[in-house]
Amino acid sequence: MTSYSLYLKDNIGNKFERKNKYLLELAKLDEKIKEETDKKKKSLLQSEKKNLIANKKKHPHNIKLKEFHKEEKDFLRSLKNSEADFEKSLSDTLNSKVRQLKTRMYHHKQRTEFYKEYVELTYEAEFKFKKSKINVEQIPEIISFIEGIESELDEAMEQKNKLDPKKDARLKIELKTFKEEAKKKRDEEIKKVKERKKEGVISSKAETNAIRELKREYKNQVKLESYKIPSKENKDFIKSKQRELSNGIKREEKVLKADIADARRKIPMEIAKKRPIIAYLTPVLPGLGQLINGQRRKAIFFFLVSFFVYFIAIPYALGYGNYQGEGIAGLITLAEGGARVHKSLIFMIEGVVAIFLLLIAIGLLYASFRDVLLTERNMISGIRPPNWFETKRMLFQEGFPYISSLPAMLVIVFIVLVPVITTLLVSFTNMNPQNQSKFTWIGIENYKLIALGEGLAGSVFWLIFVWTVIWTLVATTLAILLGFFLALLVNNDRIKGKKFFRTIYILPWAVPAFITIMFFSIMVAPGGVITELLDSLFNARIEIKNDTILTRAALILIQGWLGSAYVFLLTTGVLQAIPGDLYEAADIDGASTYEKLRRITVPLVLFQIAPLLVTQYTFNFNNFSVIFLFNSGGPFDPQRYGNLAGSSDLLISYVYKLALVNQYQAIAAAITIFISLGVMFFAFLGFRRSKGFKEGRL
Repeated sequence: MTSYSLYLKDNIGNKFERKNKYLLELAKLDEKIKEETDKKKKSLLQSEKKNLIANKKKHPHNIKLKEFHKEEKDFLRSLKNSEADFEKSLSDTLNSKVRQLKTRMYHHKQRTEFYKEYVELTYEAEFKFKKSKINVEQIPEIISFIEGIESELDEAMEQKNKLDPKKDARLKIELKTFKEEAKKKRDEEIKKVKERKKEGVISSKAETNAIRELKREYKNQVKLESYKIPSKENKDFIKSKQRELSNGIKREEKVLKADIADARRKIPMEIAKKRPIIAYLTPVLPGLGQLINGQRRKAIFFFLVSFFVYFIAIPYALGYGNYQGEGIAGLITLAEGGARVHKSLIFMIEGVVAIFLLLIAIGLLYASFRDVLLTERNMISGIRPPNWFETKRMLFQEGFPYISSLPAMLVIVFIVLVPVITTLLVSFTNMNPQNQSKFTWIGIENYKLIALGEGLAGSVFWLIFVWTVIWTLVATTLAILLGFFLALLVNNDRIKGKKFFRTIYILPWAVPAFITIMFFSIMVAPGGVITELLDSLFNARIEIKNDTILTRAALILIQGWLGSAYVFLLTTGVLQAIPGDLYEAADIDGASTYEKLRRITVPLVLFQIAPLLVTQYTFNFNNFSVIFLFNSGGPFDPQRYGNLAGSSDLLISYVYKLALVNQYQAIAAAITIFISLGVMFFAFLGFRRSKGFKEGRL
């Protein structure tokens, strides 16, 4: 059985003795019962505890508490009437805010006088006394601030009525003349600055800064001169004071709330509850627990959570509000037996969305339950539940990362995860040209076809997979080696015209790949320039796009050229950052060029760019554009690859042809899952082997 603790604690962790003598006696008895080993004495202590609980209402402290609560109730009732009388006695000429603050100060003065008599009886009275005392101390300062600003505003309004219109008009004409002269002078100075730039005396940056400074100076001069006009000065003064008044009141009230929040943290609360009850009674209705705990504004937010759970998430999961589907049930039926217009894919997507909505709802229900449970446990231990001011401050400080991440998380769920899960589910169906509108679950049949290399689509899978791996390794490695070599070459001190060569080597990355690929595709096509050149050199008809080996070789070379520019750019940046002292030290030690390359250059470069090089491998594994644009996956060899793929197709282009061209979406989805898992696994292996990953830099 849960026992009372001898001490309470505040929000900071400080310990406080109980003021409730009845609960203190119970806590002491609980301690003695725990420590007592003699059964007879333990039984006597338990009997004493039962008698104490049975005579709870007769305990002197509880009698005093009851009297206090009765007197408090009568006091608050009488305070309400006296407060209304006090407000009526205030002058009607008072500012509404000052009127409100004076009434509030009267209210808290009366409360201070009442609660100070009961400070030693209960922590609740001590907190209310402290809260009212803070108000009494700080409200006069706020009133004084408001009255001071109001007085200045009244004087300004009086001055406004006394202004001489003729003097105002004359000064406006003088200001106009001043502006024209100042502008003329400014333009002349700008002209001089531009002439100095033409003569080469100053740089372009100096010219820009000088012109900006002249324009700023002109603005300030005009603004300063405009304040000589009484109406302008008066108007700006009034605006300034009104802004100062508005911001000042907010600032002072914020300080007041912060001080009250500080008192809440330092003064504990004392309740007779021993274990959380509200959290376990209200988990199905978010907001109710917060309301019972006295957190009204937080309760509004969680009531909105309840609305989402019971009027959006659950109804949608049951099929209400779906476009065609039946919520989660639609995942099982997949529109089987439905109307002709019903599509299994829509049923599946809406079922997946329903699951995610339910998961979000469960997460919100748990968050509400945990919030109430934590608040209730804190209250039992002595920590007061945070008020709205504290909650809001916590949200903007500790909760800011979560709040700012929430939109991105929702986008990830509905734009990324829903399509991924749908693709995974489709891979367990028989969605094919014969079952486009309606399809059913078939388990792991598609994965079996792929693994065993059977069926129309699965029979060529391993041939394409092997070529994809070869392509990825060879094309990417070629690009890395070529880019690294070119970077080393251009970085050499003996090379002249470095800017020119860097521009040339970056062009493949700067120019859209679409243009480069199509250019080479046209050049090696029958009748293309490269084809004709090869014919004249070798005196034989060489058609690259009609030969599997030549097409694959051409693709590797093209990708090596395209990818080298990116690697060149990365490597150049790292090479320029390597300290020259390292090479000088190596020269002193007698290291050869090869040793400096192996011991200094390569390790430092790889440390910086190894993770990016890994992404190049994963990118090329799924490089659809170069395959499709160059030869559409051809040349085609029906005897080995059937009618669904060409001999240069990668898995990604094969998936495209299966899903979008030939309507074999299910097996295409299975291959997509296989590709994704493979890429993630090998990318992880690559990252893990990099030095930056091992040292925690990634």
